[in-house]
Amino acid sequence: MPIYEYEPDDGKCDQCGGRFEALQRISDPPLTSCPDCGKSCHRVLSAFATIADESKLLSQKNLEKHGFTRYEKTGESTYEKTCGKGPETLGGE
Repeated sequence: MPIYEYEPDDGKCDQCGGRFEALQRISDPPLTSCPDCGKSCHRVLSAFATIADESKLLSQKNLEKHGFTRYEKTGESTYEKTCGKGPETLGGE
C-alpha cells in the first residue's frame, strides 16, 4: 500500500503540522479532512525515492544504446555532439 501525503486546504495548521501522511490502498478515495485537526485537506505530490545510479543512466554508452544524442555547449550559441547520431555541431553561424 502506498503512503499518500496531504495538506490542509488553507495552508499550515498548528495541530497537525501542515502536512501529514496516510497509508491507503490505491483503490481508496482521497481523504477530504485531516484525521488530527478535522480541517479540509487535499492530496499533494511529494518527492519519491529512486534506486538508479544517475551516472550510469546518463553515460555515453547508455544514451547511445537507447538512441539518444547528447550535445555539450562549447560557445555562446554552439554545441558539440558528445555521443549518439546526428550532426557534429549545432548552432553557430
